Amino acid sequence: MWSFNRRTLLMLPLALAACGFQPVYGPGGAGDALRGRVEVSAPDDVESYWLVQNLEQSLGRTAAAGTDYLLDVKVRTASQGQAITASNDTTRYSIVGTAAYTLTDKESGAVMASGEVRNFTGYSATGSTVDTLAGERDARQRLMVILSDQLVTQLYATLDPQA
Repeated sequence: MWSFNRRTLLMLPLALAACGFQPVYGPGGAGDALRGRVEVSAPDDVESYWLVQNLEQSLGRTAAAGTDYLLDVKVRTASQGQAITASNDTTRYSIVGTAAYTLTDKESGAVMASGEVRNFTGYSATGSTVDTLAGERDARQRLMVILSDQLVTQLYATLDPQA
């Protein structure tokens, strides 16, 4: 039978420090290195605007003159029918979104991080036209929140603040 041992719990921070673990929001962490220092590329459409809005909320909004990094983000979405009735009516849709990003050091032009995040959301098309359009808009907004959260998480996980 397993019993709780406080000594094991006290050793956990030492074990994490030994493997190179560093808190993202701690002094010198990736969160500290990026907060307020990233200029996000201008949005092309409404979806990109929602994504940029969420990224600026997570990374901190800055004036272009005070930034060290440029984050270029390209968003693509596609709508796919998911539930089709016997009379060939689509009653549920999924929106699949992809955000490709590149984080560049403005001074040297070096690429600090790049990649792609992908996810999906869904909405129902069984109500009125207004209900369906409102559901689609909400699904697209939720998708941009999900993609921005994934993007920031990947930046924090892969960026080396000492580099």
